[in-house]
Amino acid sequence: MNEKQASVAARIAELSSLPITELWPVWDRYFSSRPINPNRVFIESRIAYKMQEEAFGGLAHNTRQRLEAIGAKHSKIKLRARPRDINFAPGTVLLREWGDREHKVAVTADGLFEYEGSTFKSLTAVARQITGTHWSGPLFFGLTGKAGAQ
Repeated sequence: MNEKQASVAARIAELSSLPITELWPVWDRYFSSRPINPNRVFIESRIAYKMQEEAFGGLAHNTRQRLEAIGAKHSKIKLRARPRDINFAPGTVLLREWGDREHKVAVTADGLFEYEGSTFKSLTAVARQITGTHWSGPLFFGLTGKAGAQ
């Protein structure tokens, strides 16, 4: 274990000995709001994750998607809507005419979307940027519905 790993491990180990009044300021450093039903184990685990993420970096986009898919597959909690499974190869270019011009969106190697020099996490965010209102990204780019691929 190197020095950085030891430091993070020590900070995480220290969490269990902190009184809750001292734990909340640490929570507030990483999160914008407090949990509705605070549970000490949950609080400590979430702070520990954020400390590790801060020190060593977060999960890669593909890893996060894979974990979410595994969680959804084995969860007993029913989802309201099944997430769309649209995967693009890096370099895929999506075109859409809107407002008298053509908009070009490229899929990055990380699975993100690049539009006019900015990077977006979802097609919905790109559609919002283009139109100024909320749109379903896959619907906006014609990927769902009767004409789109499902």
